[in-house]
Amino acid sequence: MSAQHLSDRINNLSVSQTLAMAAKARELTALGKDIISLSLGEPDFNTPDFIKEAAKNAIDENWSTYPPVDGYLELKQAIVKKFNRDNGLSYQPANIVVSTGAKQSLYNIAQVMLNEGDEVILPAPYWVSYFEIIKMAGGIPVEVPTSVEYDFKITAEQLKQAITPKTKMMWFSSPCNPSGSVYSKEELTALVDVLKQHENIYVVSDEIYEHINFTGGYCSIGSVPGMFERTITVNGVAKAFAMTGWRIGYIGAPEFIAKACTKLQGQVTSGANSIAQRATITALEADPSEIGYMVKAFHSRRDLVMQLVSDIPGLKVNQPEGAFYVFPDVSYYFGKTLKGVLINNADDLALFLLEHANVATVTGAAFGNPNCLRLSYATSEEMITKAFKRIKEALAE
Repeated sequence: MSAQHLSDRINNLSVSQTLAMAAKARELTALGKDIISLSLGEPDFNTPDFIKEAAKNAIDENWSTYPPVDGYLELKQAIVKKFNRDNGLSYQPANIVVSTGAKQSLYNIAQVMLNEGDEVILPAPYWVSYFEIIKMAGGIPVEVPTSVEYDFKITAEQLKQAITPKTKMMWFSSPCNPSGSVYSKEELTALVDVLKQHENIYVVSDEIYEHINFTGGYCSIGSVPGMFERTITVNGVAKAFAMTGWRIGYIGAPEFIAKACTKLQGQVTSGANSIAQRATITALEADPSEIGYMVKAFHSRRDLVMQLVSDIPGLKVNQPEGAFYVFPDVSYYFGKTLKGVLINNADDLALFLLEHANVATVTGAAFGNPNCLRLSYATSEEMITKAFKRIKEALAE
């Protein structure tokens, strides 16, 4: 038996590079190598105690039967309040669908919105799974390149040029994974001015990192006049509340899209985990200041990383304003030989750093920018300092 017996769909699907690199790092660690992983987008904090208590109470209160496919009403009401409080978005419970992580939310959207050949604009760099999720739904990802010099943000002119009669959607994240870039209200308004001229284009705004944001403000594209009815806002509790394993994501969307996502989910996973949903009510009802200590730590780590990166020759980097990644342009090293290894591209450099510096990173090619590497600083300052010292020494040739 071999791959020929599998579907074309799965044979054409790429493996998630972030998960692949994390698995490789775990393998080497198991073999006794001292690997520092800067590859996974996962907070190194524990879930706050007040959320854990809510989960324990939910178990004791026997929330153990099937939940509604689209989420408990009380959770949907908490999400409605959260959208209103944090984002200026006036949804109703009928606009909300709770899923098993924001990744399932994105998959649902692609499956219910895209037909074969529909184009989806992806400002690059983009989160790794967007590309494959769109492809699986028959859509055609249209990459719009950005660069470190422009803070990895798409301009209104670039968006205008990328639109064709086949354009159905645009997907983007702010704060961005992998670049950490945050779009300002002015920048989003400029994009909206272009989108207003094309009323059939919908936008997926992935806001999973909204609270890990060092700008002092936040703007959701759905709150920009003219975009609410054409925006699907995706969020979840994984990053801000250190709840990656709880697997709760959600969307706010026009009701016809929310109903379609519920219809699909009813045939795939049904409702998300009941205990995790009850705990999420408590998380979302809390004031965002409750997680301020994590945001403060990420901000401090960002500043440390910027200082350490500036000490390594050849790395070009923007100052990320959110999330917990730095995305240096490493093309200076392409064509050079390090410790007998010819570095042709970012893939080669990521493997070189894993083998010669014992530091796991992720190639920018996975995010649509082959000149860069993604390094996560969701680890202690001690580990960050140690990792960058190793990287500097390995590249010193």
